[in-house]
Amino acid sequence: MDELDYSDIEAKYHVPLDESLDNVIIIHGVPVITPAKEQRLVEAIQKRFRTQAELEVPLEYFHIPYGDGGESKGYVIAELADVDEAVHAIRTMDGYAFDKKHRFAVNRFTDIERLAELDETFVEPEQEEYQQRGNLRSWLADPACRDQLAMCHHDDVQIGWHNKSSQPEIVHSRTRWTESYVQWSPHGTYLATFHLQGIALWGGAAWERIMRYPHPGVRLVDFSPDEKYMVTWAPEPIQVPENAPQGPQFFSAEDQGNRVAIWDVRTGHLLRTFAVVQEESAAENGAVTKGFSWPFLKWSGDSQYCAKVTPGKFISVYEPPRMGLLDHKSIKIDGVVDFEWCPLGDKDKETLEIWNDRANRELPKSFKKPRDNMLCYWQPEMQNQPARVAVMSIPKRELLRSKNLFNVADCKLHWHPQGDYLCVKVDRQTRTKKTVFSNFEIFRMREKDFPVETIELKDPVMAFAWEPQGSHFSVISTNDPNFGIVSPGISLKTQLLFYHLHPRGNFRQLKAFDNKTCNALFWSPRGKHLLAATLGSTQKFDLEWYDVDFNSDVRQNSNNPDLLEEVKMIGNAEHYSITDVEWDPSGRYVTTSASLWRRSTEHGYAIWDFRGTELQKHVLDQFKQILWRPRPRSLLSKDEQKRVRRNLREFSKVFDQEDEAEQNSQALAHREVYQRMVEEWKAWREKNRRLLEEAKKELGTDTVGPSAQQLQKESTEEIHEWIEEVLEETEEVL
Repeated sequence: MDELDYSDIEAKYHVPLDESLDNVIIIHGVPVITPAKEQRLVEAIQKRFRTQAELEVPLEYFHIPYGDGGESKGYVIAELADVDEAVHAIRTMDGYAFDKKHRFAVNRFTDIERLAELDETFVEPEQEEYQQRGNLRSWLADPACRDQLAMCHHDDVQIGWHNKSSQPEIVHSRTRWTESYVQWSPHGTYLATFHLQGIALWGGAAWERIMRYPHPGVRLVDFSPDEKYMVTWAPEPIQVPENAPQGPQFFSAEDQGNRVAIWDVRTGHLLRTFAVVQEESAAENGAVTKGFSWPFLKWSGDSQYCAKVTPGKFISVYEPPRMGLLDHKSIKIDGVVDFEWCPLGDKDKETLEIWNDRANRELPKSFKKPRDNMLCYWQPEMQNQPARVAVMSIPKRELLRSKNLFNVADCKLHWHPQGDYLCVKVDRQTRTKKTVFSNFEIFRMREKDFPVETIELKDPVMAFAWEPQGSHFSVISTNDPNFGIVSPGISLKTQLLFYHLHPRGNFRQLKAFDNKTCNALFWSPRGKHLLAATLGSTQKFDLEWYDVDFNSDVRQNSNNPDLLEEVKMIGNAEHYSITDVEWDPSGRYVTTSASLWRRSTEHGYAIWDFRGTELQKHVLDQFKQILWRPRPRSLLSKDEQKRVRRNLREFSKVFDQEDEAEQNSQALAHREVYQRMVEEWKAWREKNRRLLEEAKKELGTDTVGPSAQQLQKESTEEIHEWIEEVLEETEEVL
């Protein structure tokens, strides 16, 4: 019997042998040893891989080459399970301090081969010609000191100057400039547009493209506070084909499978990529959904550090632009849920500028060194241990303050924008765990030992917001039984509360407004004014403006130190289908809009002043987005700002005259348009009268067609209406 041919079956079920060495890494910087100490060294390296990189590598997968003298060559070859583990090991162990004298340098084995084959002949690179990008802050030199707006309408993106009493003056417009939405950088220097290939930044007076950042399918972008770095995210993992272009601005094989990228804004260089671990959460219907929190990396106020949290395990702090771990290790915190950096206030920024320039100037006698960066984190209750909130300094990792919390369901961390206070909103459960109530733990970050004050509330809190330039904060709470039920037809009854720092030194409730429907709070960037809005409802679209210091003139002229601020509603209105609210940088105007991207039927936007007076409203089909252009910090010194405030009435007269002149010019323009339309109508009337006279002469009659009296008679309709009124009704029995 002839032998059977199994070649077709073998070809179908053939398992290819992986002969690549992409899973092999070389660890340089290892102590030089003799064979007698090999076991001990390998066990130490294995332990570091387990604790630092969370990789379990068997001992037999570590190989130590030896030289002719019987000593090792100072490096170790490690074989990992797959390519992903090799990439992770390089990311976490490269630069790791093994001891005081040795620091690991981890590379791919294939990279060593490639580098060994490089041509040693130096070829001087071609010098690129410098391209002038223009003044990236040219909009700040507007003679009228106007703010700019970016608008997305249909397929167009428009940049325009805001005018108080007329439509925005469009200075630049492009069709299909972005494929989704646009976003300003924190200081307004750049405008980010989204494309299938990545992000593009635009700026300057001519709106030229500044830089491109190739990240296919990008959906989200975030900037560092100083605009030096940018973070992007795409839902699809990074794919690097074999023939992909190489360079500092492109992805490499090490970035394969990651989704978050961090870039140097000025050079366009890719600094690092991160994988995204999907977090599971329970939805209202009991289903389990996966997602992650954005921003993925949170920045310190001075942009020296960025950090991310691995829930339940640790906080990883990185130092840009190298993007290595601070002290080459993460901060291990059991059960950690979330964290927030302390913002950098205006005073802190001035102090930091003086400190950084101390080599060129003499420090003032009363000068105090800038305080370290701080972050706050919280841990839930675990193993009979209470929940805890803690404040830590960076880079020292010193625990500055902590407080234990009990019966905690959730915590939210709210830093004051100036870094003066920290409010921890604690949601607690009753003993029956059927209801939730809230309280506030307020840390005073400018005082010694950071004293903590507790404010109790009986109801759960829906929204919290600090006054940016003051010591007030506002709260929205509710005791509505429908709270927690997601339904478009339900409008919750809420309570709007205002708190302030009492002259006696503690936070107290200043005012309470009941029977409200608001669910979102928006403070003016300058403080003092608050807009409370009802968003996401199909029945209520309320807008309410409040002044938290309505009696400021009375208090300034009073000798009574206990005279408190007066909170008063100064305006209220509605914006049908409202979805978004944003104040302008000056705090004088606020926009409300109804976006196509959300459930709204009447798309468009409206612009209001800080008192709630509607200045203009535009209903635009397929309207998507409107954003005020941010402004950088004022270049005026504190003394110059005080002089401006002191002479504000004199300056305001000039501005009032300019506003009056603008209104007069607009009125004159309207008058000219009106007169032109009247003249056109008179010319049309005279033309028809002349044609009518010519028609009369041709027909030899005084009238052409029915007369005016006849037309009026024919168009008149007589209606007879009978009205019966019962004066008396008598009923007789027969």
